[in-house]
Amino acid sequence: MEVPLLYEIVIIFLLSIFVTIVCNRIKLPATVGFLLTGVLCGPSLLGIVKDMQAIDHIAELGVAMLLFTIGMELSGEALNRLKRPVFLGGSLQIGLTVLAVAGIAMLLRDATYQKGLFWGCLVALSSSAIVLRILQERGATNTPTGRLSLAILVFQDIMVAPMLLAVPLLAGTLELSLQGAVFSTLRVVVVLGGVLLFARFGLNRLMEAVVRTRTREILLLSTLGLCLGMAMLTNHLGLSLSLGAFLAGLMLARSEYSMSVISGILPYRDVFMSLFFISVGMMLNLEFFLEHFVAIIVLTVLFIVIKSLLTLPSVLVQGYPLRAAIITSLSLAQVGEFAFVLAASGLAAGLFDMNAYQTFLDVSVLTMMLTPGLMAVAPRIADKVAGKRNERMLAKAEDHEGACAMDDHLIIVGFGISGKHLAHVARESGVCYTILEMNPETVTRYRHKEPISHGDASQPIVLEHLGVTRARVLAIVISDPAAVRSIVIEARRFNPNLHIIARTRFVSEVAPLRALGADEVIAEEFETSIEVFSRVLTRYLVPRQDIDSFAARIRQENYRMIRRMSASVNSLDSMVSRLPEMGVQAMRLAAASPLCGISLAQSQMRRKYGVTVIAILRDGVTQASPEPNDQFQADDVVYLFGKTDKLLAIAPLFSGPLRESGKETSPPPKAA
Repeated sequence: MEVPLLYEIVIIFLLSIFVTIVCNRIKLPATVGFLLTGVLCGPSLLGIVKDMQAIDHIAELGVAMLLFTIGMELSGEALNRLKRPVFLGGSLQIGLTVLAVAGIAMLLRDATYQKGLFWGCLVALSSSAIVLRILQERGATNTPTGRLSLAILVFQDIMVAPMLLAVPLLAGTLELSLQGAVFSTLRVVVVLGGVLLFARFGLNRLMEAVVRTRTREILLLSTLGLCLGMAMLTNHLGLSLSLGAFLAGLMLARSEYSMSVISGILPYRDVFMSLFFISVGMMLNLEFFLEHFVAIIVLTVLFIVIKSLLTLPSVLVQGYPLRAAIITSLSLAQVGEFAFVLAASGLAAGLFDMNAYQTFLDVSVLTMMLTPGLMAVAPRIADKVAGKRNERMLAKAEDHEGACAMDDHLIIVGFGISGKHLAHVARESGVCYTILEMNPETVTRYRHKEPISHGDASQPIVLEHLGVTRARVLAIVISDPAAVRSIVIEARRFNPNLHIIARTRFVSEVAPLRALGADEVIAEEFETSIEVFSRVLTRYLVPRQDIDSFAARIRQENYRMIRRMSASVNSLDSMVSRLPEMGVQAMRLAAASPLCGISLAQSQMRRKYGVTVIAILRDGVTQASPEPNDQFQADDVVYLFGKTDKLLAIAPLFSGPLRESGKETSPPPKAA
């Protein structure tokens, strides 16, 4: 018995494995490998797939599941922040693109305004599947450019339905009926209202009943049912499948059972997404492409340039810097998957001929194939273009009031959770600081509460305006890896003595950042692992000193390895690499500490605990190299030098008696 499509799908999967391995060897992303697999399997070369329409339908499920998982990853706060980029940025991007392309088509091709508007709709749409997949692979979904791209793509998905409905109108084959329009609108409002009511009052009860069964299969079926059911509902209303899946993801994101849901659907999403990219590659007609090679290449370049330029204002108008606008524009400079559906409708309605349709398909596939490369080089292009613009704005920036008057201050780049906590403790500790944030809405919200300004810290002029040459510490707490690298390079170039602390997600990024000039790099992945084992050992009642000792030892081993991987950039780094286990720590002396009232010599710090007292801060006066007879007093800040594990072990002594080998180091109590 022959199973339909089984032969084709097996051959596609086997061929895709080989092609993606080859692409991986030559440092090309898997997305390009799947597109090339589609070209090989398509009718132009091997002709393996006979029923391409069936493959297309399967591939649409991958796009729907991708949007479903994206929706689930958005918290209520994140979605709230996206309202303005979605409606302002998205509407401006589509409006400018449609009008500009329509004007160009009418001028250069002598097209009617109907055909011009139709071409504008085709060009305006970008690929949610490709862009969001690459952002997820690079961990850049939560960066400013990632959020902006997502917002514009969501609005484009919303506009797919009106565009499809407009095709018969533009072709002159639709007679508008006021009664029909009102009825259709009411139907959409009623159905979506019912969905919202279900999400508010019924979804949690349903998921609770499913989770209580403790059956993974039922949980998975419920998840797929909600995802695909909502997608079918929006499709029935004339909206896109992916928009319905995105709404289903948003509904489940607000549920307390969202984390139980998302893990089960990821493998299915990845498989269907692979088929989507392969189906796009199949559309490339090599014979037509070779016959019109020069024209298609020129059109592809013009498409990328024009669409990027038309997308720029939609980001700049929201207050984001030029660098973010350029990266977002280049990320969206491809044809979207829903444009293929729109193009097929236009072909059937007579808005363009088969020759124009095939040209559009070839240009579309090329732009999709070029997207991974464009997104990779976008930060470098943005740095060059934005850097030149900032140099021209130097005089204006120097006149601006702000952080440039400070000295020996702290610069905080990024005002998320880490930035807010750092600003809070800096304010409580009396440390002078300034904040730089790239999200204009965050700056507006906190401008009357914090010394916050808007800008891109990877640009030299911005760092100079923040007084980086006079700052003591620069703390980089943003989630954009490329921007972190650029900021470290520029800050180190301005101030060789600046202490740079950078946050990163993965341990693999620590060594490159240190090589670029960062003094300390905190890897979330590494610090999370330490916090996890610390809490586990605490539950097993392992002594706190032992846990701290384990953590110190692991940190020493990890950062010793990282220093070996990092190239030495100056003499100070060379000294640090020779003393990988040493550090300086400030300890405040509590009144209950047994050190209060005794001299430095009596404390025997170096002999007993392996640390050296290098200074004491008392009443605002710092005494360097204290004498042996100097006595400790309550509320002193004592600066210690020694191995990091010794510094951690001695910390409890400054707050109270320290147990050592089962005995207290404090003197025995006097007899009554």
